[in-house]
Amino acid sequence: MTWVTRTALWAGLGFLYAPILVLIAYSFNASPLVTVWGGVSTRWYGVLLSDAQLMAAAWVSFKVAVLASLIATSLGTLAALALERHGRFRGRTMFTGLILGPIVMPEVMIGLSLLLMFIGIGLDRGLITLIIAHATFCTGFVAVVVAARLRGLDRSLDEAAADLGAGPWRVLTTITLPLLAPAVAAGGLLAFSLSLDDLVIASFVSGPGSTTLPMRLYSQVRLGVNPEINAASTLLIGFVSAAVLLASWLTARRGPR
Repeated sequence: MTWVTRTALWAGLGFLYAPILVLIAYSFNASPLVTVWGGVSTRWYGVLLSDAQLMAAAWVSFKVAVLASLIATSLGTLAALALERHGRFRGRTMFTGLILGPIVMPEVMIGLSLLLMFIGIGLDRGLITLIIAHATFCTGFVAVVVAARLRGLDRSLDEAAADLGAGPWRVLTTITLPLLAPAVAAGGLLAFSLSLDDLVIASFVSGPGSTTLPMRLYSQVRLGVNPEINAASTLLIGFVSAAVLLASWLTARRGPR
């Protein structure tokens, strides 16, 4: 690596992560003015914990992320098994497109499409529509992670179990799923972090009583930034980063022997 590429690399990393580091640093600012450094303090984290609206929004985000990630993990794993273990079948191309489509589609289009669907079927916007929407766009990410793991598995293990008399369900539960466990967990954590961090889709499909933390932060930022918002953003960054790092570690792990 030459000094030019090294400089470009560090400049790109600085452009991406320097604002995040500044935000984290100013979340420990003792001054009530976000542009004036007044010393190190954790007072704004205490203020954050006493803010009923922000804590309620955080609880909504957590509930939605957990339930949506569970649904997305189940559906994404089944979709990956269908694509990688059942060969060619009628409609496979369309099925693949439907699974992977939300990954490449703009979030505005996904949110608007889901909103129109919910209006068309007469489903009131709220916590249920938010969970369905997040599960919809997270399923594709789980399917990609699990399918990549499936392509690296030795199919002779499944075939050996079948030759020894194990039925399809027993092969799935005792051989395939244990080997897929790291990828399934990684996909679930990725779905959790994506749901926790979403703003655009939630803005379309949420209703009264289902305001998420990113939505609450965005509405407050429009009125002005204060150190409490920096503290809330820092905690959100920490949760998402931890989930992504854990997902990456699980993806890199080898399954049970």
